[in-house]
Amino acid sequence: MRKTLLLTTLLAGITISAAPSYAAECDITVGLVMELTGPAGEYGQAGAKAVEMAFKDFNDAGGANGCKVIADTRDSQSQGTVAVDQATQLVNIKKVQVIIGGIISSVSIPILTSVTAPAGIVQVSPASSSPTLTELGKQGKTNGVFFRTITSDALQGTAAAKYALDQGLQKIAIIHVNNDFGVNMVREFSAAYKALGGTITSTTPYNEKQASYSSEASAAMAGEPDALYLVSYPVDGATIARAWISGGGKQTFLLNDGMNSKDFIESVGAQYLENAYGTSSGTSPTASTEYFNANFETFSGGIAPSAPAADRSYDAGAIVALAIAAAGKPDAAAIKAAIPKIVADGGEPISAGKEQFEKALKLIKDGKPIKYQGVIGPVSFDQYGDITGPFRLWRIKSGEVTTVGEMSADEIGKIKSDAGK
Repeated sequence: MRKTLLLTTLLAGITISAAPSYAAECDITVGLVMELTGPAGEYGQAGAKAVEMAFKDFNDAGGANGCKVIADTRDSQSQGTVAVDQATQLVNIKKVQVIIGGIISSVSIPILTSVTAPAGIVQVSPASSSPTLTELGKQGKTNGVFFRTITSDALQGTAAAKYALDQGLQKIAIIHVNNDFGVNMVREFSAAYKALGGTITSTTPYNEKQASYSSEASAAMAGEPDALYLVSYPVDGATIARAWISGGGKQTFLLNDGMNSKDFIESVGAQYLENAYGTSSGTSPTASTEYFNANFETFSGGIAPSAPAADRSYDAGAIVALAIAAAGKPDAAAIKAAIPKIVADGGEPISAGKEQFEKALKLIKDGKPIKYQGVIGPVSFDQYGDITGPFRLWRIKSGEVTTVGEMSADEIGKIKSDAGK
């Protein structure tokens, strides 16, 4: 019921904001392709509201030369083919110069390869973490238009391996979603986990939206593992976890970032997750973090600021809006060139919120560089549109996700180096 109400509220808001009769002549439209429904619906709903909040703060601060930045939000339904159709409409019909999305890699990758890269349209993903996106950049297949406000799974898989062994989990079975995200995460995890001395008893891929995962759960129990590493999304993940528990699997779990979800915990049952550990792309707290945590739940109508993808989606929206202002016009090439100026080393520090965006717009008008200090921390993009940052280590206790530590990018890099990666 909670999820239905949130989606109804979200779609109602989108309908109002997208109505042509309310559009000013100089409004600048940004395309949002978000997973509002499907297995990743919880991520997309939080992400869309966070981008909307960033745009409101920006517009209240004065907008891009007095013009509002508005979102045309489309539902990918957590499917790559649907996402490509929606992105194509946004580019070819609505003539958008920027697309924010998708949330999951299996949505972002086809948008990038089929729509934005060929058209030279800027794409910013708040939460797609597949290493494939970096490889596409290295192969020259992105035209330099892709950016993301989340660290790569090449790092998260390594962090998860070290965290698991630190908890005494010497033997692990893996069940993972059989897509680019799941395959890459498991590859990185497996290499680091084995190099650090761990044993993987089995690796079982699964396809999304199955009615039952009993056979996958049974297969994963072979070899008497200490825990199950579940690389999934909240809906399917809950079904798999219940199948594992009902089949007699040990109630100890290692979870990926997207399983940091109230819906997942409620669907499985908090009493079965007292030994559940997880990793997420972390934050280096800033004034933006405090602002977002204090205001997002009220703005969103009840979505917690800790919801998957929420914090980094605000940052994606803020960076896009500020880049449009710095570009001076809604032109993809100009916006692409402006993004590094928004996060420039040595630039004037800028935080989230209306007052800070007013300061940023004045500096931009004066031709001065700024350094956006995001909700997730100071943001810097490399030549492939990637960021680096710490990883948050968490566990579930009494039905709540609790942060228990952090692993730095330097520490993860050393582990990868020692493992020969």
